[in-house]
Amino acid sequence: MATANGRERRKYYRIPTDQVISFAEVGASERLGSGRDLSRGGIRFDAVGCEIGFGDVLRVTFNLLDRTYVATGRVVWATETDPIAVEIGLEFVEIDPLALRTLEEIEAELEIRADPSPLVAPDGPRARGGRFGS
Repeated sequence: MATANGRERRKYYRIPTDQVISFAEVGASERLGSGRDLSRGGIRFDAVGCEIGFGDVLRVTFNLLDRTYVATGRVVWATETDPIAVEIGLEFVEIDPLALRTLEEIEAELEIRADPSPLVAPDGPRARGGRFGS
């Protein structure tokens, strides 16, 4: 979802991923899925050969940088992509605070890189290097 100036309108910045994740209904055995994107608000992933519906509560395991995290979320949408596959949007209801901090840092870095506006120092000259770098 982009606005007229091409900026993201969503509540949370989406971080693309293609990692293998695991998921399960709380209390059930783990299944594997393919992560599509990840944000502070949730994760989008593909699953094959399972029935998942709107409102289901799932436990999901994913990696950020060099750590593995577990979160719990509620299915807010599920779209059948073919007769045996489904794309799932999971909104986090519980997530490790360290995972949340890591996601915020990654999002901030990606937003800085994607910002099309010129980098201007507070006194006016164009910044060099980072946002207000040397």
